[in-house]
Amino acid sequence: MDTTAMDRFDVGRFEACRNRLASLAYRLLGSAADAEDAVQDAFLHWQAADRRRIRVPEAWLTKVVTNLCLDRLRSAQARRERTAGAWLPEPLLDGDPMLGPADTFEQRESVSLAVLTLMERLSPVERAVYVLREAFSHGHAEIAEILGITESASQQHLHRARERISAARRRGKDEVDRASARRIVEEFLAAASSGRTERLVALLTDDATAISDGAGLAGRLLRFDTAQRVAAVARAGFKPTPAKRRLLGGTPAVHYALVNGAPAVLFVLGDRVIGTVAFDIADDGITTVRGIATPARLVRLTEAWRQREPDAPLVAAW
Repeated sequence: MDTTAMDRFDVGRFEACRNRLASLAYRLLGSAADAEDAVQDAFLHWQAADRRRIRVPEAWLTKVVTNLCLDRLRSAQARRERTAGAWLPEPLLDGDPMLGPADTFEQRESVSLAVLTLMERLSPVERAVYVLREAFSHGHAEIAEILGITESASQQHLHRARERISAARRRGKDEVDRASARRIVEEFLAAASSGRTERLVALLTDDATAISDGAGLAGRLLRFDTAQRVAAVARAGFKPTPAKRRLLGGTPAVHYALVNGAPAVLFVLGDRVIGTVAFDIADDGITTVRGIATPARLVRLTEAWRQREPDAPLVAAW
């Protein structure tokens, strides 16, 4: 095989791993844009390596991507951004390959907005061990080799990560029926848009929380606790007014969607998603409402939306 053919063959070997690598990087970083950068950096490492000596490309690339992501998580810039309270995971539309694998509950949960947020409480190594084990089913011997730690250390990191995430998780592991979740979201949207506070409070758990990135304008996350405060904020935020339409530059449609596996509504202006509100729902009601409207965090979601034939909107002209 000549050099050109070999290069094409090696590019093909990398591309066969790309989606899995991107999914790994997204879980580690919580950002699709950063995940794409990490995978591209891994490709440069792949091109520079003596590929004839790499017997298992997937294992080699998994190690490279994991450690590139750890470098990012440990960087001064990441520490500033994530400790300043201005960070939420980048939302992804259902069906995005970055959300895979999604065969088991643990795999689906590891890419939820709730768990991606909770993983911020972990050290970079704990986060890597948790993702490699829970989402990609690597054994502790493999994880130890990837991270340059012992098997016993890998087991300890996993134990601590599971404990911290379980302690912070606000509800159990039961997945809510999708039809019921959609009905609750539709009721929430109708109550919020019409200003019916009592109905909103009834849909929320007593300890409900709302979190918003303020479209990136506030400099930090906005957080509201208790059902009454969340209802008041939702009523103010969801009720359409001429002033809001002028600020948005038009009249958006509101669509139902699944974002990171959770029920959500998308505010769509033309072919551009200008905001998403995602809901965590338990048997007793809505536990968390997350609003994300920073334009840079919606780029990939908008690209995925443009490739779809959407269902009829919940609200055609908000």
